Formats: sequence, C-alpha cells, structure tokens
Amino acid sequence: MYISKFYKNPFTPFCIASLIAVSQNGFAAGNTVVTQWNEAALEAIRVTHPGPPMVARSLAITHTCMYDAWAAYDKKAKGTRLGKKLRQPIQQQTKANKQEAISYAAHKCLSDLFPTQVSSFDALLTTLGYNPANSSVLITTPAGLGHVAAQAVLDFRHHDRSNQLGDLNPGPYSDYTNYTSVNTPTHISNPNHWQPLQIGDKVQKFIAPHWGKVIPYALKSGSQFRKTLPKPADYYKQPVRYEIQARQVLAYSAHLTDEKKVIAEYWSDGPSSELPPGHWTLFAEYVSDRDHHTVDQDVKMFFAMTNAVLDASIACWDAKRYFDYVRPVSAINYLFAGKTVQSWQGAIDGADWKPYQAANVVTPPFPEYISGHSVFSAAAAETLKLFTKSDKFGYSVTIPAGSSHVEPNIVPANATVLSWLTFSDAADQAGISRRYGGIHFVDGDLVSRKLGRVIGKQAWKKSKMLFN
Repeated sequence: MYISKFYKNPFTPFCIASLIAVSQNGFAAGNTVVTQWNEAALEAIRVTHPGPPMVARSLAITHTCMYDAWAAYDKKAKGTRLGKKLRQPIQQQTKANKQEAISYAAHKCLSDLFPTQVSSFDALLTTLGYNPANSSVLITTPAGLGHVAAQAVLDFRHHDRSNQLGDLNPGPYSDYTNYTSVNTPTHISNPNHWQPLQIGDKVQKFIAPHWGKVIPYALKSGSQFRKTLPKPADYYKQPVRYEIQARQVLAYSAHLTDEKKVIAEYWSDGPSSELPPGHWTLFAEYVSDRDHHTVDQDVKMFFAMTNAVLDASIACWDAKRYFDYVRPVSAINYLFAGKTVQSWQGAIDGADWKPYQAANVVTPPFPEYISGHSVFSAAAAETLKLFTKSDKFGYSVTIPAGSSHVEPNIVPANATVLSWLTFSDAADQAGISRRYGGIHFVDGDLVSRKLGRVIGKQAWKKSKMLFN
C-alpha cells in the first residue's frame, strides 16, 4: 500500500496509517506520474526486501530512466546515456508525450529490476491508460522513445559492477571479491573488526561487500573521499578512545526516553520498510505535493536526489569494506563481559547487552563505519535543499501509542509527534537515531553526515549541468 497524499498543513501532525489510500488496482492516485512510479518502485522494494545499497541503486536507475525519457521532450536537458540524440521537435514536447514516455521507461526499468513484480507494473501502466503489450522501439512515439531511453540506461547499469545479473559471481548482487569476516559469531579474534551475529538459526552475511566498486553517478570512484575519513578508534592503539565510544552508546541505552525510542524505531528502515533511500523519496513526494510540482520539476528533483543517494551508498560501502569496523553490540559484549552495565533492559551483564532493535534484527548485517543512515539522509537532504533553494521542510508524523516493535503495547506510552522544520533537522535525527538504537558509534554518525553533504553537492553540480 502507498502513502498517497500528505497533509496540506505542514506543521500539523498526522498518523501515516490514516493517510494510506489506494485505488482498486492497489496504486495510490499520486501527485504526478513521477510520484506514482516512485510509489510502484517502493512497493516492489517492500515486497522483495533488497539490501540498502540495492535500494539506492534501484531508485536511482528508475528515476534516471524516467529522466532520460523526459529529457527528449525538454528544450535544454541532456540525457545521461544518449545525450541529445533522442530530442524531439518542439511541437512534440507536450505534457501528454512526456507522461507517456516516462511511464513506458519506468515500466521497462522496474520490470528489469523487479521481475517478480511485473504484474503490478502492468496494472499501473494500464490504469494510466497505456498498453503493457506495447513494445515499440520507434523513437517517433513516446512509448518507443521511453523503451529506448530506458534500455540504454539498463544496458549501462547491467555492467556497473553491482553484479545485478549474477555474471560476476553466481546470484544477483552476490559478492565477487571474496570477503571473509575476521571474527565468527562465537569468537572475536580482533575487536576492531566486524562480527557477524547468529540470529536464530541464521548467521549474518555482509550485504554487498563489493559495493564500493559500483560505477557512481558523479563521484570519481567509491573511494574518492576515503582518505578524508578519520580512522575509527583502534582497540589496541587507542584503548581509551575505543572504550569511551562504547560507553557513550551504553549511556544512550540506559537513558532512552519514549521519544528517543520512537526516533530509533521510526528511522530504523522507513515507515513501511522501504529502507532509508526509499524513506527519503517519501519525503520528496511530500515536497512535490507541498510545492505543487509539475512533472518537469518532479522528474528533476527525484533524479537528482536518488542519484546523490546512489553515490552515498557506494562511498559508504567502500568505507564499510575498507575499515570493516566492529558494531557497538560486539564491542560492548567484548569489553564488558562479566561486568554489570545499565541499559534499556535494566542492569545486565555486559555480555548480554543488546541494541534497542527488534529481536530479529539486533544489528545490521554489515560493518559499522560509516553510517548508511547518516550518509543517505545527509545526501538526500542536501539535494532537496539545493533543489528547492531552501532548507525548509515543515513535516511531522505522529507515532501511535504502543506501536513499538521492540516493546509492543508499551512504547510509546502516549502518541508521540516527530517534526522537522528543515531537511537538515530530519537528516540529523536520522543519524542520531542509530546512536539511540545502539547501531552506531558517534564517529560513524558524524563523519557520515559531513560526507553525505559533500556527496550531495557534487551530485547536484552534475545534475544541474544535465538539466541546462
């Protein structure tokens, strides 16, 4: 199901659940054709559950396909793959042609990215008045042009080192770089490094350790800014610093208010598990509605933002693989085993300490440094600020009493409002939410926020060049 329309008064709190509205085929009315296809992508993500970097890539590809199709009907914009080769005569540059080309491009793209969800994409295309059986590649028609523009993007991205096709190693998006963890679920050989956890009968596996090799949008490479990142605390060389950061996480854990618990859970994946990259496209839908966007504005805003977030995912995962850094849960269990610590669970043995997360999650299946939530959110917020020429956001959400997945029927004791006057406020809260939740150390959060803003600016510079 989709969040259809956001409340018109941006400072009035509301409950997301009360605003879900869908049409007979399962798709919301939407604000523009761009937001409708964005919602279709988000629903496919919710159903198929890809990892965070794959979500970032899928949304960037989807909006790039739509942008490239749209650019052919714009006087100035240049496509990412075919440049100006698809430019249509001015008499063809109509809203109707743009919407049709965008829709066929999005349909082709999403069918490639989420092949098990094609029937849903067919349904949306049909609802919009188009024929899913139309496979034209005549660029003199909007449908054909949409298909050609999308295919060019897909051809490029099929070989962007993400391993979508499983041709670099068997299995879509599987690791082809032979990553092996230093530690095991039952033994920490080196407390500086990531430990896969055993959750139930499953052992965690690092999601996409190869992702730093993926071809970026505007970055020179995934490692472009790696040398600018300070090294995380070393257990052997900086034992005091190492312990201080662990104690900071314990202090958060011991003093979690209902509001901080709500913040930790609200930002954990996204309102309906579309993960942080998808969460920010929901915020972009709100901006679209708030500012009464045209199709032209939405195409550019979503394209710029999702590609900035794609670059953020690549830089972030490059750092995660390179530093391979320990998560707070492993460090705290290691440092304080046999010692009593205070936590949200009360006074417990440090070996039993757990983050404020659902029992089936505990901590994400990849290294700590740097924070994905922080870098995704900072890059997205920076893009929205640059696109709208203002940091003003004015969005709020009410979390119902007792809706916690960690402490169901208990937290929060009363309905709790989260509100953000600016995009930066929202991004900063997304970052600190992972410290409240026991997922990240302070450096992993703050370093990522700074990097995300830098990545957002660099991506925006490229996007503006394409627009003009």
